[in-house]
Amino acid sequence: MDLPPIGPEFPIVLSSKSPRREELLRAIGIPFLLCPVDAPENRTGLHPIEHSVQLSISKAKKGYELNRGRWVLGADTIVVLGDEILGKPSSREEARETLQKLSGKIHEVITSMAIIDPKGEVAHQEAVLTRVTFKELKEEEIEAYIETGEPMDKAGAYGIQGIGAFMVKRLEGSYSNVVGLPLFELVQALLKIGALRSFPLRSFVYGFRRV
Repeated sequence: MDLPPIGPEFPIVLSSKSPRREELLRAIGIPFLLCPVDAPENRTGLHPIEHSVQLSISKAKKGYELNRGRWVLGADTIVVLGDEILGKPSSREEARETLQKLSGKIHEVITSMAIIDPKGEVAHQEAVLTRVTFKELKEEEIEAYIETGEPMDKAGAYGIQGIGAFMVKRLEGSYSNVVGLPLFELVQALLKIGALRSFPLRSFVYGFRRV
C-alpha cells in the first residue's frame, strides 16, 4: 500500500525541541507538526556517531508514539573534538572551557536523523559529518561571546548561524548540518523513501502546528 506523501494536509512530525530545526524546515517549505520530546542522552561506551544515531531514532520513536500514522523526523546534533563529545554548557565556566578547547582547532559536527514512516517503521537513518575549523580565540573574545548568552543552549557552546560565525575560519561539508539539520541529505532521503513525491513543494508552507 502506498504511503501518503508529506503535504499541507499531511505534515511530517518534527520530534524535536530545537528552534533551529523548526527554522530550517520552515525555510524550505516542508509542512510540519512540532512535537517536542525528551530522550535520554546517556550512551556511555558508544562511538560518537553511534551515540548520535541512537538518540535520533529514540526521538523519532517517541514522536511516533504521540503521532501514530504520520511521517516522523527525529534528529540529534553533537560536536566532537577528538573522542570527546562537547554538549550544551551548563554554566558560563563550562562554556568558557569548551570554547578554549575549540580555539584554533578542527572539530566535527555530526547530525544524525531518523525518519519513521506512517506504519511505524524506521524508513531512513543517516549521520552527516561537517568539519569546522575555529580561529585562535583571544580570551576577551571568548568572554564577550559568553556575555551575549548565545553559547548557553547550543552543543559545543556556539551557534554558527548567529554571532558565533565570527569564530568559524573554515567549513568542510554542510552548513545547515552545523545549524542542526542537513537539508540536502534530508530532502534526498524524503524523496528516496517516498515521503516526498517531488521537491520543491508546489504549495510553499511556512506555518506549523504544535502537537
